[in-house]
Amino acid sequence: MASVRRGGALRHFVADHVGLAPFLLFILFPIYFMLLTAFKSDRELYDLQAVPFWLRDGVSLGHFRHLFLKTNFWRWLANSLIVSFVTMTMSVLISILAAYSLARLRFPGRRSFGIGVFITYLVPPTLLFLPLTQIVHWLGLIDSLWALVLTYPTFLIPFCTWLLLGYFKVVPREIEECALVDGCGRLGVLFRIMIPVAIPGIVCAMLFAFTLAWNEFLYALTFTSASVTKTVTVGVAGEMIRGDVFHWGGIMAGAITGALPVVVMYVFFLDYYVVGLTAGSVKG
Repeated sequence: MASVRRGGALRHFVADHVGLAPFLLFILFPIYFMLLTAFKSDRELYDLQAVPFWLRDGVSLGHFRHLFLKTNFWRWLANSLIVSFVTMTMSVLISILAAYSLARLRFPGRRSFGIGVFITYLVPPTLLFLPLTQIVHWLGLIDSLWALVLTYPTFLIPFCTWLLLGYFKVVPREIEECALVDGCGRLGVLFRIMIPVAIPGIVCAMLFAFTLAWNEFLYALTFTSASVTKTVTVGVAGEMIRGDVFHWGGIMAGAITGALPVVVMYVFFLDYYVVGLTAGSVKG
């Protein structure tokens, strides 16, 4: 009987998950190919007779050694962490205040301001970097991390505000009204009631803000040029691409290592991310 139940459970498991196989193949194959490229030697990588989907000569750590020991990779990684964490914190704090005001307060122009935030979110950063370049030059921040700290919130704040606006709208008004009746002020309601209730949405906004700042390329390429001020996205691309020569092994090694902090964050906060995404942004 036990073997029958196990067989039935196996069939149900296969039937329930077989539809995911093409999706998993589509999602995981690029990561698999990145890993292969990063751990191949240059001799195998550029050998046209080698099988591109397997390691013929075994694992090679040459690309990682070159990246870690002969470039400023760890400095780029530290710069990315600093810029992403600071801009994420600034943007989420400002967005909480903006989203709560738009979701709960009544003031003239509230609807127009909400539409303006959404339209600002839709403006491509490739259009904003031209006026931002003038501002950064005027402030004397070119080729420094402060240029990125100043410019990243221009696209992070509208996105986080839009995301949190949808989440604050689904928080029951009765909770807030009870606190107001008991004598709690607006700031007290925000910090004691709304923020604790909206933690999944806030964590979701923090994850998105960190990811957007971490992956940003255009502003980092425009506003930084010295090797010690680059972020990991610009540093790896700048050092591993020389003219028309692409060092694919080093590029893939940098991409894998540079993606690890974001992966770790999503693994730790996956439950908050799913709850915040489904409860907030869908209803925004």
